[in-house]
Amino acid sequence: MSNDNPPADHAIMDEEPGAAPKEDPIKSKATWMRLLFMLVFYVLASLATMVASVVVVLGFAWVLFTGEANAQLQKTGKGIAAYLYQIVNYLTYNSETRPFPFDDTWPAVDDD
Repeated sequence: MSNDNPPADHAIMDEEPGAAPKEDPIKSKATWMRLLFMLVFYVLASLATMVASVVVVLGFAWVLFTGEANAQLQKTGKGIAAYLYQIVNYLTYNSETRPFPFDDTWPAVDDD
């Protein structure tokens, strides 16, 4: 048997010599905490979607009866959209910052 090739069951580590060994993601407390927060944010996103649906219906009714858009409903809708964007970024691992109410504040929206 040649010493050039390790046996097939030999694990090749990509770690640098002297570096701390990487923790197994399955055994990592951080991985399981992330899952817990992801489940919480999934529920919050579902609730935010329901609230956004109410805002949409109220906005349409407002335009139907007054002929113009309601600025408060528009601002509320923009805030909910920004919040959902933060949640989706967190859920898809594009951000490590947990959205409101944990690490971040409610997204600020500008008045147009």
